Amino acid sequence: MEQEIGTWDSVLLENLSEDSFINNIHQRYKRDHIYTYIGTSVVALNPYHHISEHSLDNVRNYGDKGIFQLPPHIYGLTNLAYQSLKDQSEDQCILLTGESGSGKTETFKMIVNFLTHIQDRSHCPATPNVLRKQSSISSNSGLVPHAHRRASSSCSGTANFIICKNRAENPPATISRRQSPSPGPSQRSRTRAESIERQSRRHMREKIVDFDFSHHKSSENISSLLESNAHHLHPTKSCFKHQQTQVGACTAMPPAAKGSPKYAVPSVYGGCRQCGHSKCVRAQSLEKEERDELRGSTSRLSTAAHPAHPHRGSCSNLIRQHSTESQPERERDRDRCSLMGSTQRISLYDAHKLSKVLGDLPPPPPSSVSPTPSASSSLHRRHKSPTQRMRECVTCADVFLEAMGNACTLKNNNSSRYGKLFDIEIDFKGDPMGVHITHYMLEKTRITDTVIGERNFHIFYQLLLGADLQLLKALKLYRNVEKYELLRNTTAMEEDRMNFHYTKRSLDVLGLSCEESNSIFRVIAVVLKLGNFIFVPITNIDGTEGCQVSNVYEVQETAQLLNIDAQILINCLTRANSSNSAQEDVGCEMDARQAATNRNTLCRTLYSRLFTWLVNKINESLKSTQREKNLALLDFYGFEVQEHNSFEQFAINYSAEKIHQNFVFHVLRSEQELYIREGLEWSRIDYFDNESICELIDKPSYGILSLINESHLNSNEALLLRVQQCCAGHPNFMTTGSNSMCFQIRHFASVVNYSIHRFLEKNSDMLPKYISAGFYQSKLSLVQSLFPEGNPRRQATKKPSTLSSNIRTQLQTLLAIVKHRRSHYVFCIKPNEGKQPHQFDMALVQHQVRYMSLMPLVHLCRTGHCYHLLHVKFFHRYKLLNSLTWPHFHGGSQVEGIALIIRNLPLPSAEFTIGTKNVFVRSPRTVFELEQFRRLRISELAVLIQKMFRMYHARKRFQRMRHSQMIISSAWRTWRECRFGIPFTGRRHLWSLYRVAREEYRSLKYKRQVKWAIEVIGRYYRQWKIQQFLLTIPLRLPPNTLSPLSTEWPAAPVFLADASRQLRSIYHRWKCYVYRNSFDQTARNRMREKVTASIIFKDRKASYARSVGHPFVGDYVRLRHNQQWKKICAETNDQYVVFADIINKIARSSGKFVPILLVLSTSSLLLLDQRTLQIKYRVPASEIYRMSLSPYLDDIAVFHVKASEFGRKKGDFVFQTGHVIEIVTKMFLVIQNATGKPPEIHISTEFEANFGQQTVIFSFKYGGMSDLAQGPPKVTRKANRMEIIV
Repeated sequence: MEQEIGTWDSVLLENLSEDSFINNIHQRYKRDHIYTYIGTSVVALNPYHHISEHSLDNVRNYGDKGIFQLPPHIYGLTNLAYQSLKDQSEDQCILLTGESGSGKTETFKMIVNFLTHIQDRSHCPATPNVLRKQSSISSNSGLVPHAHRRASSSCSGTANFIICKNRAENPPATISRRQSPSPGPSQRSRTRAESIERQSRRHMREKIVDFDFSHHKSSENISSLLESNAHHLHPTKSCFKHQQTQVGACTAMPPAAKGSPKYAVPSVYGGCRQCGHSKCVRAQSLEKEERDELRGSTSRLSTAAHPAHPHRGSCSNLIRQHSTESQPERERDRDRCSLMGSTQRISLYDAHKLSKVLGDLPPPPPSSVSPTPSASSSLHRRHKSPTQRMRECVTCADVFLEAMGNACTLKNNNSSRYGKLFDIEIDFKGDPMGVHITHYMLEKTRITDTVIGERNFHIFYQLLLGADLQLLKALKLYRNVEKYELLRNTTAMEEDRMNFHYTKRSLDVLGLSCEESNSIFRVIAVVLKLGNFIFVPITNIDGTEGCQVSNVYEVQETAQLLNIDAQILINCLTRANSSNSAQEDVGCEMDARQAATNRNTLCRTLYSRLFTWLVNKINESLKSTQREKNLALLDFYGFEVQEHNSFEQFAINYSAEKIHQNFVFHVLRSEQELYIREGLEWSRIDYFDNESICELIDKPSYGILSLINESHLNSNEALLLRVQQCCAGHPNFMTTGSNSMCFQIRHFASVVNYSIHRFLEKNSDMLPKYISAGFYQSKLSLVQSLFPEGNPRRQATKKPSTLSSNIRTQLQTLLAIVKHRRSHYVFCIKPNEGKQPHQFDMALVQHQVRYMSLMPLVHLCRTGHCYHLLHVKFFHRYKLLNSLTWPHFHGGSQVEGIALIIRNLPLPSAEFTIGTKNVFVRSPRTVFELEQFRRLRISELAVLIQKMFRMYHARKRFQRMRHSQMIISSAWRTWRECRFGIPFTGRRHLWSLYRVAREEYRSLKYKRQVKWAIEVIGRYYRQWKIQQFLLTIPLRLPPNTLSPLSTEWPAAPVFLADASRQLRSIYHRWKCYVYRNSFDQTARNRMREKVTASIIFKDRKASYARSVGHPFVGDYVRLRHNQQWKKICAETNDQYVVFADIINKIARSSGKFVPILLVLSTSSLLLLDQRTLQIKYRVPASEIYRMSLSPYLDDIAVFHVKASEFGRKKGDFVFQTGHVIEIVTKMFLVIQNATGKPPEIHISTEFEANFGQQTVIFSFKYGGMSDLAQGPPKVTRKANRMEIIV
């Protein structure tokens, strides 16, 4: 527990003000206490040096305690989110905010480290899992300065070390001690020598050595330093990075620093004591794997020397050398010294220890040589559990993405040049089951446009310095950075050489094959070599400008790396719209400037697509097979202001603006609105809302992002003019002058001046399709997958989206994900601009505190509530804490139950507030205690359930055993009496019982036989009856049985009733089928008409039943054979007569019946004079849209005509005929065939009809006469009503 300095939680400050808040974090920062709470949020200051702590001890401590039970730490917040996810099954999200250089990247790594090792807290600390390889940080206060030392600006994370020692038989307690200051080098050397002897004799503890973070990177040979300074060295454990610098650091260290307890820290198992930075911590995992791989090969050697002391460290080369040694002692000493100065990751401690062992032992047999690294690593991976592999993969994914996406900038030596969202899926046990990584806005312009004083992405320098000669030769690269234009004016660092080992190893852990890893490095090499292409302008014969590549050797080597023809590569870069063939004269030539532009675009596109491909590959490797709860970690761009701000800074600051707006909306605004809605007493807390700034940038149609995408803008000047026109008058937009190509935006952090230069070019940055088609011809599968649009078989897709559109879409998707999760915020603050430790710039910190809105957050947490839950959820979650509400509550409403729960808790009632829909809890400590009570209660209930189940299980077992004992006892007593004649006292003699039992047995046996015989006879009888019924059915059917109307069917036995019913139904359907097949075409048409009539009139028209038995004749007057009709129908094209009969037409005025000949053809309705056959009316079938009838027994039908010229003149027709069912049915089918849709059939006692210029209402009334005495209907016209009595 750290000493109390300042206030852990800013909410608890006595005199809360901005000055007291900043003074509190300042006091803590001076003592290297960089974390401070604001409620459940964390404020983290970048220390700019390493703070030594016990990593796995911290994970264990913070994983077992509440957030306020230990000093403020990023682990406390992470554990809060982790436990909330496990306990409440609610998705969580941790958001890191802060400007560039404030420590977000290192904080992100520490969170990932905690989540991947929190489940190890129950294990022994001597068996750590894969630890994280963080960015190295070199203090600027070193005695030997280095011009290009890489110092991570994100040092809010802690480098962590643990003493742990595995014992095979008798494990002693691990003891860590701090050295006291020593008066001189000789005494220090003597003390260290005694420590070495004591350690080699007892084999139970490690000696901790002083170290300084300001060590310099010595370039001297380690072997020579060992020989010259052997009496000054202490055999400390160190990583490979500090094997070459430990001596210089120890000798250059001031005495005060060496003796200070501040620098004496315990070391991690296999970790580095020299630096304490996280890259060395990550090396521990690799050393542990190599120890496990070589454990089998070194067991004989270790047992022979010290049976109970297993060796640690990467000593495969030492063992291999010892196994092959045959030289005298002098040569062995020389080889051993040279080996300790090699490039293997061997700690000085292990080298010293093993050198003494190897000096006293004979060489082992050849069989003890360790296996090959590939075989041993694959064997090691095969024995790992899926959870362990997932933890390692999560760590290694961050390692490789850091190499690919991080770079050194003016303000940050390890700046993440992309945003990332790690979505870690965690199961109910708390183990990570899968990870999905989403990356945003990779700064690909850095590939070709590196600012002076900054560096390109780390992977370029790591590959050139860290790759061995064989790999460099295969990639056709040189180790000198200055040979590549993309890296010109930048400097590589010594740590790049070491970092490449971890980067390359991470690919193997992630499961990428050797071929895929080689392809990745080949693409990176291609990017470097493309940047060296020099285009020389030439003048063609026709006077046009062209270009050619001057360094052809670079083209040949690049083509070999891509597995593509060199001429195709040249054509892609020097000729527009080339056909991607190997011929020279294809396409039109480009000048040197255009070719250089295409080359730069190709470099950026190739690298960015490779980055996306890697993220997708990692996601495939880490995806989960089942849906779990997610804990997301968001590390996005920090707000940054450069001397020259272009489109990249505009996109970065817009992203920071949206992230801050999300915080303001969901924390400062929504919380206060919730308090007001719930009826709580609340005084509004003022805050700055940057929503107007976001609208200025992303407002549809008029925002800056929308203006950039306007198609008519073809120059940056036009874009600036358009932006000034649309944004003028906005309070957060300013212009810099009439001749200046810049504009200013007042962001939430500060005012930024943006240069409009190359805005449109960077926004589009599209690769020409012919270049994609050319690169698709590469035989390298990775390159083909990077350019899918180059596939000639692929159809042309829509126009590629611009960068501004992608930014807006990605941020909307990101914020939609964060919106539905419980968010936890980490506010990273940069204490000074010089990246110096223990320097606190008050003005700079005050500026960050203000624009991050930290003071409104402190006031909100101080006067508001940290936690709220709906009534239903609160009641169901905590009802088990009260015996009156558990398991069921019948005492009233849920609010009353909540009140009972709160009153029963040993917590202050003032901590709880019940709103209209939510229950509010004021303090995070109260929430933690409430959850603790719930966990204890769940444990008690679990014990109760276990007790009841065990009781039930034991009782069942006892009953079975008792029953078995009774059976055994009874059988034993019977056997004893039968065998020895010893009767059982208290019962009748066994022989009499035996006779009674024998008679009973015979009776029961006879009854069983009789029952069996009856069942057999009955079964055979039933089978015989079924057979007889099925065979005699055809013989018992009546002669006219084929008629569908016949319902006769032979009787069946009762038990065959269901089968008889099904057979009868099948037989009836078969008769109908035979009957239908006997029809000819005419009969089929008549049947179709009958079916249609049934559909229309059944159960709707009373006279329908009479028409069922009468066939539809159609031509009742034999009109088809009339010669006069044949002449008439030839003129009107009505040859086929569907219906013809003399009917009564009811007069519209009087209602009298007028006989007339009605003819219905396939196309029209004709009314003719019955004597002369003169056509009076001809109505096309398409003009009739409705037919109306009454539901009674009358024979009247009304044909409604459309309101055309004919319809408006004549109106509807009213007919009376004895074949009304037939004529309406046939008219229905004719209209349906003519128009494609059926007419409306309206059957009602009252409906309207159109009689020319007026509308008449038909009203049908039932007269009450019997059916036999019924005569023709009586029709009466009264004004606009026509009554018909039937």
